Amino acid sequence: MGVIHELPVELSNQIAAGEVIERPASVVKELVENSIDAKATQILITVAQSGLKSIEVNDNGNGINADDVEVAFMPHTTSKIANDRDLFNIKTLGFRGEALASIASISKLTVLTSTDGKSAVRAKFSGNELVKKETFARSVGTTMLVEDLFFNTPARLKYVKSLHTELNRIVDIVDRLAMGYPEISFRLIHEGKDLVWTSGNDNLQQTIAGIYGRSIASHMFQFENSDPDYQIKGFFSKPDTTRSNRSYISLILNGRYIRNFQLTNAVVRGYGSKLMVARYPIAVIDIKMDPSLVDINVHPTKQEVRLSNEGHIGDLISQGIKERLSKQNLIPDAVKNLNRKPVDTYKPEQISFEDVETIDKISEPLTQTEVAQPKSQSELESKATQQTEPIEKEFVTPTDGMPIFSDPEHLKSWDERLKKEAQVKVVEHSDQAPVKEPQPSGFPDLRYIGQIHGTYLVAESKDGFYLVDQHAAQERVNYEYYRKAIGRVTQDQQKLLVPIVLDYPNSESILIREKKPVLESIGLYLDDFGQNSFVVNTHPTWFVQGQEESTIKEMIDYVLNDSKISVASFREKNAIMMSCKRAIKANHHITDQEAISLLHNLTKAENPYNCPHGRPVLVEFSNKDLEKMFKRIQDPHDTRESE
Repeated sequence: MGVIHELPVELSNQIAAGEVIERPASVVKELVENSIDAKATQILITVAQSGLKSIEVNDNGNGINADDVEVAFMPHTTSKIANDRDLFNIKTLGFRGEALASIASISKLTVLTSTDGKSAVRAKFSGNELVKKETFARSVGTTMLVEDLFFNTPARLKYVKSLHTELNRIVDIVDRLAMGYPEISFRLIHEGKDLVWTSGNDNLQQTIAGIYGRSIASHMFQFENSDPDYQIKGFFSKPDTTRSNRSYISLILNGRYIRNFQLTNAVVRGYGSKLMVARYPIAVIDIKMDPSLVDINVHPTKQEVRLSNEGHIGDLISQGIKERLSKQNLIPDAVKNLNRKPVDTYKPEQISFEDVETIDKISEPLTQTEVAQPKSQSELESKATQQTEPIEKEFVTPTDGMPIFSDPEHLKSWDERLKKEAQVKVVEHSDQAPVKEPQPSGFPDLRYIGQIHGTYLVAESKDGFYLVDQHAAQERVNYEYYRKAIGRVTQDQQKLLVPIVLDYPNSESILIREKKPVLESIGLYLDDFGQNSFVVNTHPTWFVQGQEESTIKEMIDYVLNDSKISVASFREKNAIMMSCKRAIKANHHITDQEAISLLHNLTKAENPYNCPHGRPVLVEFSNKDLEKMFKRIQDPHDTRESE
């Protein structure tokens, strides 16, 4: 008797759910993407207990045809593709047709949908079984209510993190979708509190302001770059506005948020040496390309994709950012940096999960015409405490045939919010031509005044005075010299009186032999000297005297630590290393002539603003800053004493 058998549909659905529905955020992602594909312009997401208790997604999209409601919850049913040609020309966020079936199989799901704004269908599922189906009335659109997630698969709850972590993932998903679709208004409510709220006015910079705060968005740089196959545009932060990880770099491909290590690195590469070591920018990169040039059917979550000509796309991103930065004066304002306030971004640990109120009902459907002011925080919290009616009592059909809803304010348009809270100054641009920015005034002419504590140089210009970090300044000057010297490999070699012999283990010696061409690209030649040893007889003339052996070992360490290192990256790392070794240190007094010469060389640098590690070379105290500090500029007021 055979042992292979077909799995029951219920069990196979739960297995599929495990592939796609890993946590509450996965449900939010799938449902909101369906709303986007349905051409919604307003999407409201309401969650309770970080989505474990309930997730409600309400939209004003096209709705689901009454005859298709049951079919939509069957495995692998979709209206978005019909054949294999469609599979390689995906223009929607969803296409596999497994999301609704997977969600319904591990939750209690209620759907209310209408395609004409007159009649509507309400259906309830439990564990993917249809429990009840009836007719209602509502405006055009769809509401999905998911309750008791994983109620029949309790083992999966072991992999759910803390409520704070799960809520943070939901916020992150909605943030990325909002940045991919600035023309859609997104609102996310948790326990009566607004966490995300965007206007949907098709202004990406204002959408970024609603997510990261106006202070960041208003100081981000806009850029564009394109060729016949790809169009790249977006916003990126100044080099002094960074984070400790890459998660604030958002890549949007044809409206879909994706993860791609090479393209993320291309964003960082565009900054060159203007970023500090281990710091990463805030950026939103929008990539438009022919859908046939990308394969998104390579991962269940569809966040990892396979791109055609990935390296070229990365070059377009890097070049666009580099060219935009080259037009900016990047000297930090010392006074503004001292007074800089913390970034006003959402922090999940600020949200209390105590005394969670019940939110058990489907809210009022969105309409195209209703407009209302957003409610205050206290009003929203008050509304949340009132939402205790069970879902069976939510829909009541009055005599006029339209439904009555107990909380109409939740779903009215929020177009007015951004007019009051998220207005930022943006750069007007045309779709036909790149953005044209005025050229910066350039690096100032510096006149040397003196030195402080053997570490900082004081200089002045007509606009104010500057503090210059002498070590960082000389690092920058040295770096640009060594970068050219290392890239200009010649036969000029210094012969060693005593050859240097280097011993390495078997595994490392194999890698060194493989990477000999990389070492030779900067003039370092290793000859075999036994099974695991190498001998160096000459070295480039630009090596620092007395540091030859340590320099050679550091170069080889780069190769050992990164087996995939490129020639360009290897030269860059060595230029940085050499510039640091030869730079003057802190607490080292130099003569006036040496200081003047250093400032003169700095003004000729391609990038005089940062050292190779990204630290600022100088900071500015403008004349206006000085006048404020010494009260030469005062607020207008009547100083006369009252009689």
